[in-house]
Parts: sequence; C-alpha cells; structure tokens
Amino acid sequence: MDLVSESSNPVINYGNPMTTTSNIITTPTNNSPTSNASSSPSSANTPSRYENQKRRDWNTFCQYLRNHRPPLSLPMCSGAHVLEFLRYLDQFGKTKVHIHACPFFGLPNPPAPCPCPLRQAWGSLDALIGRLRAAYEEHGGKPESNPFGARPVRLFLREVRDFQAKARGVSYDKKRKRPKPKMIMSTSQNPNEIGSAN
Repeated sequence: MDLVSESSNPVINYGNPMTTTSNIITTPTNNSPTSNASSSPSSANTPSRYENQKRRDWNTFCQYLRNHRPPLSLPMCSGAHVLEFLRYLDQFGKTKVHIHACPFFGLPNPPAPCPCPLRQAWGSLDALIGRLRAAYEEHGGKPESNPFGARPVRLFLREVRDFQAKARGVSYDKKRKRPKPKMIMSTSQNPNEIGSAN
C-alpha cells in the first residue's frame, strides 16, 4: 500500500484554506535519511480536534438554519437568530443551573438533588460561539457582518456567565497573566564595554 500517492490518500478540504492541496508537501525537503516522508502527508491530511469540532458546529448551525421556519439563508442570519440557536441548544445541556427559588441557589456542591433545569454551561456556549465566529469568516463571511460577534450575542453570553456564576456558586473571573520577569543586564555584559575592553 502506497501511503504517499494522492490516489490512496485524497486530501479532504473542510473549508479551511490551510488544508488545500497546494499547501501539502509530499516529498522531503532535504535528502537526509532521517526525514519522515510517509508521516508528513498523513498528518497534514488529518484536521485537528478543534477543526473537526468547528466543522461539526458549523454543520449543526447550517442544519438549524435549514430547519428554521421559514428557512433562513446564511446572509439573512442575524444576532437574533444566533440567540435562538443558543436557546435551542439549552435543551441538550448537562449543567444544573439553580433557579432563584431553589434552596441550593449559590451552592457549588448541593447536598441533594433538585428539580432545577439542565442548561448548556457558559464555557461551552462561549467556546461554541468562538468556533462559529471563525467558521463564518472561513466560509466567506465578512468580520463586520458576523452574526456570532454581534453585540446582543456578547451581552447574552455575559448574562449567562453572570447568572450561572451566582446560581452555581462558581466564579468565572478571568485569570490574570503573570508578567514575565525582566532580564537585567549586568555592566560586564554590556555590548559597548566588551568591544572597548581590548
């Protein structure tokens, strides 16, 4: 079985401009015996986990638009339709979000079960919107008209985050990056002094 020929390993393009046939190198770039020509094309053909998830999310959203009543085309899609989609996805959620009247509201680890609804977790929705936002632009959409980056969508995600933080007793504060320590040069390492010492 020939692993390098195009007939046995066709390139699958999922709409990502980085996985076109012109970007895949099937021959080694040097003549060293250690170059791995057989694994380069197969690893280039395999989309990453992120790319696979993005493709599945995009297909799900497009299917949602086709099933919408009345059916919607992508150019007609707005932030309001994205919000409908996110609310539709809530029925498949697995995260318990306590309502205000629940005695476990605000407790991170409730001691007993309760009838509160299962919802999509904020982190899942946030990641989904990020993937769909990228997929929209990869499929020819303009960044300024991207419905996934619309203000109502951002506000909705913020509200979901804040409510779930209160209801579940979980903090969603951003983690601050630590500043990198600055390198201090001693006077003996000053490049101007090294040349003048001779």
